[in-house]
Amino acid sequence: MAQSFPPGDIASQHGTKIVFNAPYDDKHTYHIKVTNSSARRIGWAFKTTNMKRLGVDPGSGVLDPKENALIAVSCDAFAYGQEDTNNDRVTIEWTNTPDGAAKQFRREWFQGDGMVRRKNLPIEYNP
Repeated sequence: MAQSFPPGDIASQHGTKIVFNAPYDDKHTYHIKVTNSSARRIGWAFKTTNMKRLGVDPGSGVLDPKENALIAVSCDAFAYGQEDTNNDRVTIEWTNTPDGAAKQFRREWFQGDGMVRRKNLPIEYNP
């Protein structure tokens, strides 16, 4: 059963943070390549701390071993310096898919007793 093994690592190209550069009067998009570096199929999902400013597309999916996905993280226009951006971040969570599961994302994989791993990517805004 896949859930009895801890999920392996994922690799995210561009590493540990996401940087957006001014001006902020238009939408910005930052691309991240996420790779399943484990030997098992995983389900993954992104969360954000500011859903009205930050978006992620696609927001979830399934990756086979060594497979990757290109993710677009977008920042909508906002009044820089007039809104609190200190805690903005996106978080990717992933877990092993159950043995024999179809390659279609299911939210309930994250709600059982299987181990879920996460990686936080802070957002940095350059003035």
